[in-house]
Amino acid sequence: MSEQQIESVSVSTYSGPSIVWLVPLITALVGGWLVFRTLSDQAPIATISFQTAEGIEAGKTKIKYKSVDIGLVGEVSFASDFESVVLTAKFNQGMEDFLRRNTRFWVVRPQLSVQGVSGLSTLVSGSYIEIDPGPGSPQSHFVGMEEMPLITTDDAGTRITLITSSLGSIARGSPIYYQGILAGEALGYELASDANSVYIHAFVRDPFDQLVRGNSQFWNVSGLDVSLTANGVEVRTASVQSLLFGGIAFETPASLEVSAASVEDLIFTLHDRYDDIQDKTFVRKLQFVMYFTGSVRGLSPGAPVEFKGIKIGQVLDIRLEFDNEDTSFRIPVLVELEPDRIIDRNPDNVVSPQQTLATLVDKGLRARLQTGSLLTGQLFVELNLYPGSPINLVADEDVPYPELPTIVGAFEAISQSITAFISKLEEVDIDAMGDNIVGILEGTNELVNKPQHEETVTDLQASFRSFRNILGNVEETNLDQTLAAARNVLVDLDKTLDMVNDVLEPNAPLQYNVIKVTSELEETARSIRSLVETLERRPNSLIFGRGNAEEGGTQ
Repeated sequence: MSEQQIESVSVSTYSGPSIVWLVPLITALVGGWLVFRTLSDQAPIATISFQTAEGIEAGKTKIKYKSVDIGLVGEVSFASDFESVVLTAKFNQGMEDFLRRNTRFWVVRPQLSVQGVSGLSTLVSGSYIEIDPGPGSPQSHFVGMEEMPLITTDDAGTRITLITSSLGSIARGSPIYYQGILAGEALGYELASDANSVYIHAFVRDPFDQLVRGNSQFWNVSGLDVSLTANGVEVRTASVQSLLFGGIAFETPASLEVSAASVEDLIFTLHDRYDDIQDKTFVRKLQFVMYFTGSVRGLSPGAPVEFKGIKIGQVLDIRLEFDNEDTSFRIPVLVELEPDRIIDRNPDNVVSPQQTLATLVDKGLRARLQTGSLLTGQLFVELNLYPGSPINLVADEDVPYPELPTIVGAFEAISQSITAFISKLEEVDIDAMGDNIVGILEGTNELVNKPQHEETVTDLQASFRSFRNILGNVEETNLDQTLAAARNVLVDLDKTLDMVNDVLEPNAPLQYNVIKVTSELEETARSIRSLVETLERRPNSLIFGRGNAEEGGTQ
């Protein structure tokens, strides 16, 4: 080649991107698309830790939501500290929204709880994991629940917090009642920071949660409430379920006051009994002391103080005091009265309760012990008006409480009367009186129940009359005639008495005839006594007669 040809060749430089880089760029785009496609088609995976893997099998245990399979446990392994097990679960596509911060997992297996028996279907199908989706940011690791939750996100209602001094029989799942209807349950409890109270977390279901307001009152209805009061033995229980597992009841009194605060931000007091709510309603309380000298057996702290059958207070304390000077005993009883239980019909009245009680004492207000129940023997303090009764006060200056006068109780008064009667009865000679009564009854029985014949008794009466007439005429007849007549009367009387003993029938009319015979016997006895006295004074009257004997004596 010639030099001229070589000089005509020119070299130029390309400043734009080289086409060679197009190939790797396309390769990167295709690879990224493949990666994105692979990741988007991959099922979501999450890890769940439990304390134990009981009932869980890799490749078999399913994850369900509302009985629909949404995943499967792929692997079961230990955590790094070997204190728990970690399940690797693979979910179906589209389940990414379920894996958020407040989502809960638990194992469904057969178990017995307050609500009853659950999970019986797993006896055949095997255990499975239930999911309760919740809100929050996406999350891939969760801590499973060891027990099935009492409520889920689908349950409508309101959470509340209660505080009590003692948990009692309340437990997780204990029912909450409104008017005896199941309205919710207790979710759990924890010890308060002061270590003297217990917080109970509960859930009231819709529509009962609409009845919970700021003035709602809660009380414990757990177990069997057996109390021995002045009214007798009281046994109360809300239901068999609360008897076994404890329970809570609540009510909301009607009120014009509207609370702006949410009930979820409030802490309600759980009272031990419904009566405690009523007792704490009355703020003003007045203490008084009463002195009793008789037995107070059956009176105990907490016994009611009643006025006209209405409780207006209670007994706080009972003591026994001894006086060395006169060796006597007295029993001071401290009571607490609630004047707000008595409604004043005059709202403008400015008289204090103490002044009102002082006026009532002047008009006869007294306290005495009464028996509330004959079955239990429990006593209570009764206040009532007894005009004219004396005001007996101890007036002990060392006692800082005002004193109310007392009188003897009705039962004690009856006991004293019976004791006095028995004392007087002991002074009577019961044996002698009994012997006399027995003798009278035996004589009456022999006289009244002796069988006789009515006709014979009539003959006997006629004989007695004849005999009396003969005695009356003794002074007019001679002795031979008198003796003959008397002999005939005696023969007739003997025959009559034999007939009385042998012939009388048992059903004769006895009372009237016996009375008449008795009268005749009395008159006959008097005539015989007169005859004997005459013969003693004038023996010759049987010969000469009474008139002739007097003349002969004169001669």
